[in-house]
Amino acid sequence: MTDRLNTIFGWVLFAGIVALGLSVVSGLYFRADHPERPEQLGYVIEGVEEEGAGEGPDLATLLAAATPEAGEAVFAKCTACHTIAQGGPNQIGPNLWAVLGKPIGKHAAGFAYSSDLSGKGGEWTYEAMNDWLASPRAFASGTKMSFAGLSKPEDRAAVIRYLYDNGGGPPLPTPEAAVEEAPAEDAQPDDADAGAPPADSAAAAGAVASEEPSDDTTSVNGKGN
Repeated sequence: MTDRLNTIFGWVLFAGIVALGLSVVSGLYFRADHPERPEQLGYVIEGVEEEGAGEGPDLATLLAAATPEAGEAVFAKCTACHTIAQGGPNQIGPNLWAVLGKPIGKHAAGFAYSSDLSGKGGEWTYEAMNDWLASPRAFASGTKMSFAGLSKPEDRAAVIRYLYDNGGGPPLPTPEAAVEEAPAEDAQPDDADAGAPPADSAAAAGAVASEEPSDDTTSVNGKGN
């Protein structure tokens, strides 16, 4: 009986050691002690920002680098619902000519905007348009627009630049780099004037020199005496 118990305890101890060893090995292999977020999520978790979000150039810098040609290429995704020509008709979405700077949800006469968008308030500033293009649903949850949005900041800036080229808008914002330029250096005197004494000093020195007798005069006076 004792031998049987010893055998049972031995197998139990052996099983525990094996289990512990497998746990350690699996932890090292799957890096359980160093959990990392995957580079690309299998699906988007609402309320969780993508890693690296918010980094990169500011909107003003992106707008300065964007071109209407690049914007027209990206805007091709929008032409199924929108026109952008001056005087163009409303379709599934409103005509977008001269939309920048206009009241949000009210600029196209006769178009039936959703109450969430028309009641948003404010104007289509560059920041507001950027937020709208990033996610219409996040900007106005009850919008009728089914477009998911443009995830790349460069694409959004290009479309905004294209909208600006078709109807204008407020002045484009100045990039931070241009605002933070170092002030101009103080003016320096010309090299020709750098070593010249002030006019008053030169005049004073000349007056003192004229009052002092020269060596020749002293010599002549000495002979006369």
